[in-house]
Amino acid sequence: MFIAYEKYYLQEKVGEGTFGQVFKGINTRTKEPVAIKVEPIIYNLKLLKNETKIYQFLRGIKGIPEVKWFGKDETNYYMVMDLLSFSLEDKLKEKKEKKFSLQLTCQIGRQILNILEKVHNKGIIHRDIKPDNFLLQGNEIYLIDFGFCKSYLDVNQQHMESKATAGLIGSPKFASINAHNHTELSRRDDLESLAYMLSYFTLSYMEATVLFKSNILPNLLPEKLCQFLEEIRNLHFEETPDYDLLRDIIK
Repeated sequence: MFIAYEKYYLQEKVGEGTFGQVFKGINTRTKEPVAIKVEPIIYNLKLLKNETKIYQFLRGIKGIPEVKWFGKDETNYYMVMDLLSFSLEDKLKEKKEKKFSLQLTCQIGRQILNILEKVHNKGIIHRDIKPDNFLLQGNEIYLIDFGFCKSYLDVNQQHMESKATAGLIGSPKFASINAHNHTELSRRDDLESLAYMLSYFTLSYMEATVLFKSNILPNLLPEKLCQFLEEIRNLHFEETPDYDLLRDIIK
């Protein structure tokens, strides 16, 4: 199937969500492989259009994929992006023991902190930090899926106020305590989700199950990750995180 005046060609489906699908594709002129997200117009959500704007706003940040084209035909919206390979969740499943070493986990954590710091500095919080939303290209990590993202600044560029939310935002397994309590999220909540994700990488399946059912049992975790989580949980709603300190903790 051709889209965009036959510039791109849809190949096999590689993913599917509630409101659309993801295909591997190819640029028919340059033969460059691409990823193509497809959203049916009939849903009248315009999620891809909004997500495209976010990627364009964050363009130039290392670890944010590039949108190559956005458009539509009679039935679908399309967003064409860099084709990335496996997610961190895919890589975890490849491991016989289903976990990463502490050294690798900390390397991953530092790289993700670099991405989140720059995204936060642009006034955006992601609100769905989880292993499936980090893709790999070589040794580089890329953050994707900004469908739940939000600006934490109001029209006057002041930090928004804390308030109740209608329900849980993000993925329950990695959501912060505030998310589970249906409280407005801020920068600290992206980082708390990151802490849970890093913890998940270092634990066995049974340990991780206990951890997430109990909102963290520190005695299960390496000391570095306990300190990392504690520092994040001490952050106030509007507080700017000390990213350098957090990177130092997980050296």
